[in-house]
Amino acid sequence: MLTGMKLNNQIKRRKTRPVFVGNVQIGGDAPIVVQSMTDTKTHDIETTLNQINKLAQAGCEIIRVAAPTEKDAQALKEIVKNSPIPVIADIHFSPRIAFLALESGIHGIRLNPGNINDEGKIKEILQECKRKNIAVRLGVNSGSLEEKLLEKYGFPSGEALAESALNWSEFFEKVGFTNFKVSIKGSDVLQNIQANKIFAEKTDIPLHIGITEAGPAGRGSVKSAVGLGILLYMGIGDTIRVSLTADPVEEVEVAYQILQSLGLRRKGVEIISCPTCGRIEVNLPEIVSKVEEKLKNVDKPLKVAIMGCVVNAIGEAKEADIGLACGNKSAILFKNGQPLKRVSEEEMVDELLKEIEGM
Repeated sequence: MLTGMKLNNQIKRRKTRPVFVGNVQIGGDAPIVVQSMTDTKTHDIETTLNQINKLAQAGCEIIRVAAPTEKDAQALKEIVKNSPIPVIADIHFSPRIAFLALESGIHGIRLNPGNINDEGKIKEILQECKRKNIAVRLGVNSGSLEEKLLEKYGFPSGEALAESALNWSEFFEKVGFTNFKVSIKGSDVLQNIQANKIFAEKTDIPLHIGITEAGPAGRGSVKSAVGLGILLYMGIGDTIRVSLTADPVEEVEVAYQILQSLGLRRKGVEIISCPTCGRIEVNLPEIVSKVEEKLKNVDKPLKVAIMGCVVNAIGEAKEADIGLACGNKSAILFKNGQPLKRVSEEEMVDELLKEIEGM
């Protein structure tokens, strides 16, 4: 179960116009949408669909697939037909492949005008997208910035990236195409924040945000949390992808953790647990690990607290739905801040899980 949360004015999101990718709304009053990208060869239809299904089960709401070859583009029709979520074709360099993708029933395409570099062809692609009601993600990144902007700024600065995105947005609108969102990405966190902030202040176009090439799961998650967290706190971002050198399912999980930590989305169980210290008298890391593993597939938005000692106990976890307040080889099992019973260290995980099942 996925829900948008009432923010109680904690974060005031930027007002943007709505764009639809298939039946998923991005921008407007829609919750922030979580995306990922398959790491399969798209022409391997069965493997690609298997991964899309796993990602959808993890909470992915839109999926992007690579289409570097005609063989990949020709596989899109079958993938779109059988995908449980809208599919975006990732197009680079080749207008021909873009047109092939548009014949497949695709829900959206990702275009990087900087590496197609032919305004006439881009206009033709946009006209076909308009005719078929296909959304476009206008992608600008530090690796394919226009030569004239590199000469003007000397390097792909935040200002240069924002100017490129604004220029191409103006071109899209001038040829009569408005069904698009924009992504401005670089691997530098501060550059990324600056570019998106400049763009956000000048337009109501929805923004897809992410720190590209963030790195392996651990470092990449931290880098993404910092960069995306700051933008989201500023109210910027209508859809996100966490880019990791890891299983794409991890990208989705980290994305929801970032959104949940800011009160922007809730999905599944949130575990609140103490850091380890000398006061703890139970094997807290093992207990938390067991609970996390058992609850990883639970979709109900629950807040579960596992507190390590009497100093923290129920007091610091009173907003949790349910939890354990551990002490000397035992714990108080509590629900909505009220004690239920005392349980031993050996039985505390089972008793907690039994109570959650009943909820």
